[in-house]
Amino acid sequence: MPIKDVFLPLVGQPRGPALVAIEKCVSVAADLGARITALALEEDVFERPKVMLPDDRASAQASLEASDTQQLLNAFTNAASRANIRVQSRSGKVPADQIGAILAEHARFSDLALVPVKPHDSRTEAIVEALLFESGRPLLLCPEHRADELRPEFENVVIAWDHSARAARAVGDALPILQAATSVRVLTVAEDKTEAVVQSGTALVDYLREHGVFASFETTKGGGSSTGKVLGSWANSHDIHAIVMGAYHHSRLNEIVWGGVTKTVIGQPPCWVMISR
Repeated sequence: MPIKDVFLPLVGQPRGPALVAIEKCVSVAADLGARITALALEEDVFERPKVMLPDDRASAQASLEASDTQQLLNAFTNAASRANIRVQSRSGKVPADQIGAILAEHARFSDLALVPVKPHDSRTEAIVEALLFESGRPLLLCPEHRADELRPEFENVVIAWDHSARAARAVGDALPILQAATSVRVLTVAEDKTEAVVQSGTALVDYLREHGVFASFETTKGGGSSTGKVLGSWANSHDIHAIVMGAYHHSRLNEIVWGGVTKTVIGQPPCWVMISR
């Protein structure tokens, strides 16, 4: 199914990397030919009413006009205008503990959620978690710390293939991006290139060919490093523009505990990462 409608959550402070990430996310939507909908949310913090003098009211109004939410929306609107794409935007104040759930609810009505990611940021991880487990939609993570060097076109793509159902779901969700790519590589991190590993990778390559995607399969050894770090290092050394992967999780007493690979990649994505569960 083509990607026609994407969702962009805007939360946090309008610092340089965040503004660049917004620009890059809008560029991706334009490259996909999709409409983009932004939702900017801020925490609804209770403050005791204060008696203000006229000068104080003017200062408060100026502060309101330059609020973080408004600056994020302004950056989005300006980027969308330059890209000349169809847009919608909304904003609101909500309790901090409801931000993730509200974003996930809105994401259900899009084909893909574009998510700017601050490195090793707990609030970002909570939002990604909510979107993954409550929206039913794939995510495309945009690493803010590398936003300057990101390309909006995904010419070189790698599929992180671990033979699992979640990885298969990610491949299906990413088909429009894979079909548009110049190079697609299927990568399995394994210490031993067993017959089962080769058969699984070859079967995925055959499946992709039936969908017009001509991919290659290869393996790489972990060498004692975590799979997440190996993926990141491999992507950087092979000029990969996007990684496609499934999200690993383990549920226990309603507590989500990220698997090592997912935690590493979400904590600091090495490039664009399309992730599904």
